[in-house]
Amino acid sequence: MTTFDIALPDHDDLADALIDLTVPHEDMAELLAVSARTRADPGLRRLLAATAGRQVEGIGRICGDWEEHSPEPDLGEGAYGAEGAPGDALRRYFPVCVLVAMLPYIRAHHRERSVPEAVSRRTLADLGRHMALHRRRHGTGGLDHPGWPALHFRGELYQLGRLQFQPTRLEERMANGLRSIGEPYGPDDSVLDLHIPDFLGPFTPDACDRAFKAAETFFARCFPEASYPLLTCHSWLLDPQLAEVLPERSNIRRFQERFSVHGEWTEPADSAVIGFVFGDPELPVETLPRRTSLERAIGDHLRSGGHWYVGHGWLRR
Repeated sequence: MTTFDIALPDHDDLADALIDLTVPHEDMAELLAVSARTRADPGLRRLLAATAGRQVEGIGRICGDWEEHSPEPDLGEGAYGAEGAPGDALRRYFPVCVLVAMLPYIRAHHRERSVPEAVSRRTLADLGRHMALHRRRHGTGGLDHPGWPALHFRGELYQLGRLQFQPTRLEERMANGLRSIGEPYGPDDSVLDLHIPDFLGPFTPDACDRAFKAAETFFARCFPEASYPLLTCHSWLLDPQLAEVLPERSNIRRFQERFSVHGEWTEPADSAVIGFVFGDPELPVETLPRRTSLERAIGDHLRSGGHWYVGHGWLRR
């Protein structure tokens, strides 16, 4: 493995970096304390450098599997500790420290690729949004799925307006389905996978149009050697059942109309849908609020014994 000169910034520079990454202010004190502990402990410094180094080696590559390439190392039982124990803050914040230590390398990669500074800043600032999600769901700081924001810090995902775009390879099941209907695409063909982050307001048709246009310009400028003939999306927002229970001109139905949806729905995604819509995937179905048309549709369907599923959609660029 290549050796990188990886270290956390000093206190003041680190605080500035965390503000730029929109880290919630409620998390600042604990995160700064964990960072100071990591800088002072030779073992933790080595672990940080090794973990971040593996991530840095992947910058610019299409790794794809965010769970396999998580920046969450094995700290050992003593360091992890039970929830609320002294080691708990280290367990929750160490992956954030790994990502912060990668900042000089991902920013250099963005510059090499002519990524506009605003796109770079907004992409990396998604770290703070994920930390806000963790605090909303658990009441503490941290990251539920550290491997996901690691995509941003390896140059595999970009925030372009209301949507996020991930250069990746066509998933095998969808590739087989497309070939079965005569489309000339196969596994490992390059595609742009589309993601719809929450906390950013409604994803109106106009906002989506602007994001698609921004993606055309961005990838032609920053990745001119790559061809991405398809946009794909794997999301509960593409569950066809939503079209049966939401108003005709709802943003979700109009989003669905952009895609050809492929595949069977066999694995319920109820808890994921509850988490996205209501903020906590563990909420009991009978307690789900009915404040909006979407909340009523999601909760009433579950209470009637139904399930929600992930839809798999594609469209030509």
